[in-house]
Amino acid sequence: MNSTKTQVAGIRFYNENYKYNVKSIRKIRQWLVSCAAMEGKRIQELNFIFCDDNYLLNINIKYLKHDYLTDIITFDYSGDKSILSGDAYISIDRAKENAILYKQTLQKEVKRLLIHGLLHLIGYSDKNEKAKKLMRELEDRYLEKFCNESSHR
Repeated sequence: MNSTKTQVAGIRFYNENYKYNVKSIRKIRQWLVSCAAMEGKRIQELNFIFCDDNYLLNINIKYLKHDYLTDIITFDYSGDKSILSGDAYISIDRAKENAILYKQTLQKEVKRLLIHGLLHLIGYSDKNEKAKKLMRELEDRYLEKFCNESSHR
């Protein structure tokens, strides 16, 4: 890499073992940047990788030593806690199941997982009931923010 060239910070979306097309990418990027800013953070690099259950299960086993399905795994690469950098792997298989279970659209469930991953990078946990409740409240607040911003554009 040329050290004189500045890398543009950003939010990117990838597919591994699953093809998922993000709708309204520009709006989603702006929303995530805005949510991070409301938490006093700036996104340097954030990669969302959409995959299937098996792909994410293998990551869960290999890196976290957990042998069970999950909907998202986030890896934080931030050195400076005010600047966010990381990868978030999202199982679209789990997102589909959750959408049915919670009577949501797949798109809304994916947005919930996107903000969930961002909240983990910011430093929020969901390891106990109190933390899960806070995480859900923040997800709901930021999902509402997305809906309000989208309706005004």
